[in-house]
Amino acid sequence: MEKRINIIGSGLAGLSLSIFLARNDISSNLISNMPSERAQSVLAEGGINAALNTMGEDDNIENHFLDTKKGGAFLEPDDNIKNLVNNAPDIVLELSKLGVPFQYESGKILLRNFGGQKKKRTAYAKSSTGKMIMTALIDEARKYEDKGLIKRYPHHECIDAKIINDKLESIIIKDLYTGEYYNISGKTVLATGGLNGFFDGYVTGSNLNNALIDAKLFSMGLEFKNLEFIQYHPTTIDIGSKRLLISEAARGEGARLMVYKEGKPYYFMEDMHPLGNLAPRDIISKTEYMIINDPKYDDIIYLDMRNISQDAWVEKLPDLRKEIKDYLNLDPKNDLIAVSPGIHFFMGGIAVDINHKTNIENLYAIGEAASIYHGANRLGGNSMLGAICGGKILASVLKDEDSFLECAINKINYEEDIIDKEIDLKLKYILLDSLGIIRNDNALSAGIDKINELISNSVNKITKAKLILAKAMIESAKNRCESRGAHQRSDYPDTLDKYLKQSIARYINDEIVIDLR
Repeated sequence: MEKRINIIGSGLAGLSLSIFLARNDISSNLISNMPSERAQSVLAEGGINAALNTMGEDDNIENHFLDTKKGGAFLEPDDNIKNLVNNAPDIVLELSKLGVPFQYESGKILLRNFGGQKKKRTAYAKSSTGKMIMTALIDEARKYEDKGLIKRYPHHECIDAKIINDKLESIIIKDLYTGEYYNISGKTVLATGGLNGFFDGYVTGSNLNNALIDAKLFSMGLEFKNLEFIQYHPTTIDIGSKRLLISEAARGEGARLMVYKEGKPYYFMEDMHPLGNLAPRDIISKTEYMIINDPKYDDIIYLDMRNISQDAWVEKLPDLRKEIKDYLNLDPKNDLIAVSPGIHFFMGGIAVDINHKTNIENLYAIGEAASIYHGANRLGGNSMLGAICGGKILASVLKDEDSFLECAINKINYEEDIIDKEIDLKLKYILLDSLGIIRNDNALSAGIDKINELISNSVNKITKAKLILAKAMIESAKNRCESRGAHQRSDYPDTLDKYLKQSIARYINDEIVIDLR
């Protein structure tokens, strides 16, 4: 029997997994509601981390480990982080061999500063690193498509699954062009990205990452982990349908956060953290929140990029400058740019072990869909690394597994539920009110009560499933009575050793259960 895996999602995680599997003669179905060229991974700007030590700063893998551990507020298990940082140099060098046009000088890959890291460690391709990496991997995948080892199903969405006794039997996908439904058996990997669909319009990522299959699977027994940890990126701009990210790379090249204090410019991060404007994202976002709500300061935060050199704009940040000009009609070389925190990354997601296995047999998760590597807060440059690393590790695991299900695809009749848009809109604002940068018990309890009220109304299965997973997010935050990383509580401001555990959310017998493990 042919070894074949179903991969849901064709972004960086899913695409890299399909390539690693193909190199081991394992076939895959690459199923996604968008082509790889439109995946969220294309939006990534700043770079990918690896301790290559090409900048003469005596960097090493241990330094990368320590920065990642500390940046994640010490929450992620050591072995997970070691997998990430140990694989990083080989991953970046392999990407370079595949044609990713990283910046080079004297035959060495140039590295830039990124937040929460004491060394220059972030490889980059100007300010379009994600697009360049995805382009190289798409070209690589085509070689294996030609051999039949990768079969693409773009414009197809995974909408349901059949799980019996905690074992995945099959998934159901929908052809978004024809409206036809198919049942596909076989082992399945979720590479569906973060939970953007819960915060539509307030995230920097793709709105096509709707999180509906995540919600459906949670209601069917799939465990989730650390849902309370939601990263707010400190420098985003509201452009209507989503948030435009101003990459941390700008601050790596000298951009400074500023607010007016008594009519004078005040570069606040340079007084408030040893790493200044390159402090970890959770710390900067929290600081911005405090400043905006302090009457001593004006209520607008600016990113001052006027001291970035002309060479840096041309060689390192050309796309970033063009985006700001296009969307704001301002030139960051000459103008201050008003910014505010926006939801950027979900450290919480599907609970997986070190091999990316879930609690459901035959079901795996990688990339931002899985909660692994980043702890309570992700460092910039570790996201793309984590996506590829997860694909590499899982491919190795699947290569060594003997049992494979027959991967058969059959057209079926299926009655699909459609999300209730009115309830969904109400849910979004409940979550924004409850799970902001600073939380407290009153807001969290109010959010739970409001969701219970929505659930008590007559709702269909998919709407109810989304409400249940949203409620698990808030209950996870309510259950963690401390402040750690991206989870900050005004009523519990201290970080406590007794909460140095993972929040595991399960849905059992129509009840959400939150355990600390």
